[in-house]
Amino acid sequence: MTTFEMLAKLIGFDTTTRLSNIPMIEFVERYLDQHQVPHLRVDYEQGKTNLYATIGPDIAGGIVLSGHTDVVPIDGQNWTSDPFTLIEREGLLFGRGTADMKGFIACALALVPQFKAMNLQRPIHLALSCDEEVGCKGVRPLVAHMRDHLQKPRAVIVGEPTSMKVVNGHKSAVTFSTQVRGRAGHSSLTHQGVNAIMAAADVISEISRIRADLIAEGDPTGRFDPPYSTIHVGVISGGTAKNIIPQDCDFQWETRLLPRVDAALVPLRLEQFTKALEPAMKAVAPESGITTTKTNEVPGLAPEEQSIAEHLALHAAGANATHAVSYCTEAGLFQAIGIPTVICGPGNIEQAHKADEFVSRTDLEACEKFMLKLAKSCK
Repeated sequence: MTTFEMLAKLIGFDTTTRLSNIPMIEFVERYLDQHQVPHLRVDYEQGKTNLYATIGPDIAGGIVLSGHTDVVPIDGQNWTSDPFTLIEREGLLFGRGTADMKGFIACALALVPQFKAMNLQRPIHLALSCDEEVGCKGVRPLVAHMRDHLQKPRAVIVGEPTSMKVVNGHKSAVTFSTQVRGRAGHSSLTHQGVNAIMAAADVISEISRIRADLIAEGDPTGRFDPPYSTIHVGVISGGTAKNIIPQDCDFQWETRLLPRVDAALVPLRLEQFTKALEPAMKAVAPESGITTTKTNEVPGLAPEEQSIAEHLALHAAGANATHAVSYCTEAGLFQAIGIPTVICGPGNIEQAHKADEFVSRTDLEACEKFMLKLAKSCK
């Protein structure tokens, strides 16, 4: 199968994160079986699984080509063609997941016969994951399995859309949920209740002050856009009526920190602030309080200049400079188990998650050449 044919097949599987990715994985397994490529599954949860395949000898020192199989929803988007049917217009290939990131996967799968014919002395691995779009959750069992049971690769290339530029750094993403509990009462007797919304407003004001401090600290490397760590509140709910003192107020917030910033600093500062608020609340209502829970953490990718992953990717891409991005990927999880990792893939992140998502044929051709150069380093 050509890359175009493979991509058309992959796009035809609706792997929106709320659905199962197993039909697509089963197709990939049948394809790999036709080429006598061994593979294994590492399940995440019911209906969701990861696949790991090895082309070449089962020894340490291989290169992993990693991509996620899930895509974001099309709900509410005004597509001009069927999102799950690959359409070409003027050299651009349209469909959900073309850029993010089935284009990369299609290149890797279409090249399997050529990889097989190269008589590799070190392996090329394919790592296809699930549930990346909801906090890089699905790949974690696969990463743990690689760490504990498989031969250690020398490098991982995560094929997120970078327009085939080599990215060696991205921010972390840590999400939190804060619950404020007060005491309800009649709004004419505010002294007898604890207003959870107003207490939450005080906490959010502190988050705004933290935001200002992060902006002031900035990015000493000058590589990120925006050039500082970020924090924001995304969802809030509370109260029942305007004449009832609100008993509850919950809000969700996140940080996206520069790679080497301590992820514990922001929640620690907020905890100190909330503990200072609570005595006045509890003096009126002992049952009141403020609780913050970390709901997910995706580690940043810290630049490792001159790492083997960076060296291999720059050579294969014909580039002499690395880049940084503000979005997060699975790359930091591979780096966390000691495997040098970079990001490089076809398509532009600006096309991801939008209606009429596309990748260009030119980028796919560049990706094929990139992967073949990587494979030559395994001969």
